[in-house]
Amino acid sequence: MSQPANPAAAFSTAALESPELQRKPHSKFGDLVFAGMARGFAFLALALLAGIIIALAVASWPSIETFGARFLVSTEWNPPAERFGALVPMYGTLVTSLIALVIAVPVSFGIALFLTELSPVWLRRPLGTAVELLAAIPSIVFGMWGLLVFAPLFATHVQPLIAKTLGVLPLIGPLFSGPSLGIGLLSAGIILAIMIIPYIASVMRDVFELTPTMLKESAYGLGCTTWEVIWRVVLPYTKSGVIGGVMLGLGRALGETMAVTFIIGNTNFLTSPSLFMPGNSITSALANEFAEASPGLHTSSLMELGLILFVITLIVLILSKLLLMRLAVGEGKK
Repeated sequence: MSQPANPAAAFSTAALESPELQRKPHSKFGDLVFAGMARGFAFLALALLAGIIIALAVASWPSIETFGARFLVSTEWNPPAERFGALVPMYGTLVTSLIALVIAVPVSFGIALFLTELSPVWLRRPLGTAVELLAAIPSIVFGMWGLLVFAPLFATHVQPLIAKTLGVLPLIGPLFSGPSLGIGLLSAGIILAIMIIPYIASVMRDVFELTPTMLKESAYGLGCTTWEVIWRVVLPYTKSGVIGGVMLGLGRALGETMAVTFIIGNTNFLTSPSLFMPGNSITSALANEFAEASPGLHTSSLMELGLILFVITLIVLILSKLLLMRLAVGEGKK
């Protein structure tokens, strides 16, 4: 009885011709459904964004029509007289967020650097988990701790020291002078810094770990120090992620409500440039007054504050994108 010349080839041919293993014709229906759903979700996000903007603009239109551009530069906030201005809340929001960034970015960078380059292996996981757990603490807990624990200690031990050192300097001295109250713009900025450190540090740590090990080892092999490796290799490679983490923290600081409400002081007066003085922010003004605001200009002015906060956040996002584009162009020229 004759045998096939190549049994393996005969077996593979038979296997491919079996109806169980034959591939069914490709159907484009599933791809079309998936693409349509993805496109629909994308347009849904844009529609929600447009809806929020339109709703805020419509609700704040009476205030816009009454006060116009004067609303942005006026410090008066007098609900009984129906005279409103957004300068004090805008100033408080921007100042406290800037203070938070100035404090949080270096601290977060140090935490991420330690966790990725300097920390012992056995310490990285528990320390990283502890940092991330800070983000799970509710903001109202930060506010209560800030008001009841941090503010008295800050007023007794830290503010007098700052006034004696930084308060006597020529240019920045007025920012750090005044009574030691414990609450105020500086205290709110410090609390915000503590709240956004976990977000920025976690993002920085994750993007630092994405740097190829070969690049870092090559730099170490050329004699670079740890700082030179971070500054010349890791940061250029991960600059987009680092800036994204900083913007994430800034967005958190701009939109924080309860913690700032507890410790900022909630006053609508701008009598001194001192950061020790109480102030107000857009979010704290909304939290304090929206529930009791009378219909009309008061409610409309609060809605315009919300619209202004939305625009500030949008401007920050646009500036971050422009910064990333400029860095990319500069890197291409090099």
